[in-house]
Amino acid sequence: MTRTLLQVRDLSKRFREREVVKGITFSIAEGSCAALLGPNGAGKTTTIRMLTGLLQPSGGSIKLLINGSPTTDRRPYIGFLPQMPVFYPWMTGAEFLLYAGELAGLTNREAKRETGEWLEAVGLRDEGKRRIGGYSGGMKQRLGLAQALIHRPKLLILDEPVSALDPTGRKDVLTLLQRIRRETTVLFSTHVLHDAEEICDEILMIRSGAIALQGSLEHVRRTHSEPVIRLEVGEDEASRSWLTAACSKNFVIHSEVSGRRAKLRVENVEQASLALMADAASRRIMIRSLEAGRSTLEDLFLKVVQS
Repeated sequence: MTRTLLQVRDLSKRFREREVVKGITFSIAEGSCAALLGPNGAGKTTTIRMLTGLLQPSGGSIKLLINGSPTTDRRPYIGFLPQMPVFYPWMTGAEFLLYAGELAGLTNREAKRETGEWLEAVGLRDEGKRRIGGYSGGMKQRLGLAQALIHRPKLLILDEPVSALDPTGRKDVLTLLQRIRRETTVLFSTHVLHDAEEICDEILMIRSGAIALQGSLEHVRRTHSEPVIRLEVGEDEASRSWLTAACSKNFVIHSEVSGRRAKLRVENVEQASLALMADAASRRIMIRSLEAGRSTLEDLFLKVVQS
């Protein structure tokens, strides 16, 4: 039976007259990977800063359960990587990790051992003797992950861990998280839905400081995904006119058109696809692409945050 590791009840945060987090409740199981999703300004970072002890909540409770019992001090069991980690540029990567390990309560011997292991784990073994000031953004993010993990925490919390990275750096960090989550429970915030779909089990969608939707990724997909057709037609005026008319078909529940492309929410994907292709063929309309499937997590996210 999977045990709960983090239990949050009615958590809120108010800054003067403005309530930024509005009584949110959720829990995270041991060994899971949960994504806190929401647009910028939704309250993700404020929530994370309360979970890590950097902000005092205005109300509610946060419990970290170690072996089933709440601990009075969460800090030794949490690893944290902020959105914009700051380093001492004159330190080498190895020196910084040694320093972080001793700050986390490791002996010098333990910190040295963990420094070597984590430099290897995050792909910085050959860069450990270089000064951090010469590191790329992706290297700094990997070093930040190593410092968050050097004391082997029960819970790893990451605030927008890949938002500032290029595609290569993002891929490297997501691959690392896939490996890390085998041993450590992970909670990370993001507004990039593709990242959440790649590695998480649970999602928590937050809108204007409140939880709008939560559950396992599988359950959310099964419960909320809808039949969708994505169309792209030729550049001629006849094709554009046909695309606009297609949005008015009786089997179309909702449509979004942008230039030569349209996304149609339909009742039955197979029947709608056949009808559209037959109609286009009879009118000699060029369909450049037709994708039939289910709505994505990004579709659901946009629907939730805009409602």
